[in-house]
Amino acid sequence: METGTPNQRRKPLPHKGDTMQPWQIKALELESSGLKHLDEFIHEHALGFLIGAIYLMLALLVWVLSGALRRKGGKSARDVQPVLFVHLPGPPPPSPDTFDP
Repeated sequence: METGTPNQRRKPLPHKGDTMQPWQIKALELESSGLKHLDEFIHEHALGFLIGAIYLMLALLVWVLSGALRRKGGKSARDVQPVLFVHLPGPPPPSPDTFDP
Protein backbone atom coordinates (compact mmCIF):
# COMPACT_ATOMS: atom_id res chain seq x y z
CA MET A 1 0.00 0.00 0.00
CA GLU A 2 1.30 3.45 -0.89
CA THR A 3 2.04 5.94 1.81
CA GLY A 4 1.43 9.61 1.32
CA THR A 5 -1.43 11.90 0.70
CA PRO A 6 -3.68 11.51 -2.35
CA ASN A 7 -2.23 14.70 -3.86
CA GLN A 8 1.28 13.22 -3.84
CA ARG A 9 0.20 10.09 -5.69
CA ARG A 10 -1.86 11.85 -8.36
CA LYS A 11 -0.09 13.12 -11.45
CA PRO A 12 -1.09 16.62 -12.57
CA LEU A 13 -3.24 16.79 -15.65
CA PRO A 14 -1.57 18.32 -18.68
CA HIS A 15 -3.07 21.70 -19.55
CA LYS A 16 -2.88 23.44 -22.87
CA GLY A 17 -1.65 26.75 -21.44
CA ASP A 18 0.34 26.15 -18.26
CA THR A 19 1.83 29.64 -18.34
CA MET A 20 -0.15 32.68 -17.30
CA GLN A 21 -0.95 35.38 -19.80
CA PRO A 22 0.48 38.89 -19.17
CA TRP A 23 -2.98 40.33 -18.46
CA GLN A 24 -3.55 37.63 -15.82
CA ILE A 25 -0.28 38.51 -14.11
CA LYS A 26 -1.17 42.22 -14.16
CA ALA A 27 -4.63 41.46 -12.72
CA LEU A 28 -3.10 39.45 -9.87
CA GLU A 29 -0.60 42.23 -9.13
CA LEU A 30 -3.41 44.81 -9.04
CA GLU A 31 -5.49 42.59 -6.76
CA SER A 32 -2.56 42.03 -4.42
CA SER A 33 -1.78 45.76 -4.34
CA GLY A 34 -5.41 46.68 -3.66
CA LEU A 35 -5.74 44.16 -0.85
CA LYS A 36 -2.46 45.38 0.68
CA HIS A 37 -3.71 48.98 0.69
CA LEU A 38 -7.06 47.92 2.15
CA ASP A 39 -5.28 45.98 4.89
CA GLU A 40 -3.10 49.00 5.74
CA PHE A 41 -6.17 51.27 5.82
CA ILE A 42 -8.02 48.95 8.18
CA HIS A 43 -4.97 48.69 10.48
CA GLU A 44 -4.51 52.47 10.61
CA HIS A 45 -8.17 53.48 10.83
CA ALA A 46 -9.84 50.47 12.46
CA LEU A 47 -12.26 52.36 14.70
CA GLY A 48 -13.41 54.76 11.98
CA PHE A 49 -13.80 51.86 9.55
CA LEU A 50 -15.89 49.93 12.08
CA ILE A 51 -18.12 52.90 12.88
CA GLY A 52 -18.58 53.63 9.17
CA ALA A 53 -19.49 50.00 8.46
CA ILE A 54 -22.03 50.02 11.31
CA TYR A 55 -23.66 53.21 9.98
CA LEU A 56 -23.84 51.73 6.49
CA MET A 57 -25.43 48.52 7.83
CA LEU A 58 -27.97 50.51 9.85
CA ALA A 59 -28.83 52.62 6.81
CA LEU A 60 -29.26 49.46 4.72
CA LEU A 61 -31.48 47.91 7.40
CA VAL A 62 -33.69 51.01 7.58
CA TRP A 63 -33.91 51.14 3.79
CA VAL A 64 -34.94 47.47 3.54
CA LEU A 65 -37.45 47.66 6.40
CA SER A 66 -39.02 50.79 4.92
CA GLY A 67 -40.06 48.82 1.85
CA ALA A 68 -37.13 49.06 -0.51
CA LEU A 69 -37.55 45.49 -1.71
CA ARG A 70 -41.21 45.80 -2.68
CA ARG A 71 -42.03 45.55 -6.34
CA LYS A 72 -42.06 48.86 -8.15
CA GLY A 73 -44.86 49.33 -10.68
CA GLY A 74 -47.36 46.67 -11.55
CA LYS A 75 -49.34 45.39 -8.61
CA SER A 76 -48.64 46.91 -5.25
CA ALA A 77 -48.64 44.94 -2.02
CA ARG A 78 -52.06 46.43 -1.11
CA ASP A 79 -53.90 45.15 -4.21
CA VAL A 80 -55.96 42.13 -3.25
CA GLN A 81 -57.59 39.84 -5.76
CA PRO A 82 -61.17 38.87 -4.88
CA VAL A 83 -61.67 35.22 -4.09
CA LEU A 84 -64.97 33.37 -4.17
CA PHE A 85 -65.45 30.50 -1.72
CA VAL A 86 -68.19 27.99 -2.46
CA HIS A 87 -69.30 25.84 0.45
CA LEU A 88 -70.40 22.41 -0.77
CA PRO A 89 -72.65 20.68 1.74
CA GLY A 90 -71.54 17.23 2.71
CA PRO A 91 -72.96 14.59 5.00
CA PRO A 92 -73.81 15.92 8.46
CA PRO A 93 -71.14 15.35 11.09
CA PRO A 94 -71.74 12.37 13.40
CA SER A 95 -73.41 13.22 16.67
CA PRO A 96 -71.04 13.18 19.62
CA ASP A 97 -71.41 10.23 21.96
CA THR A 98 -72.50 11.18 25.39
CA PHE A 99 -70.60 9.49 28.15
CA ASP A 100 -72.59 9.00 31.31
CA PRO A 101 -70.78 7.00 33.96
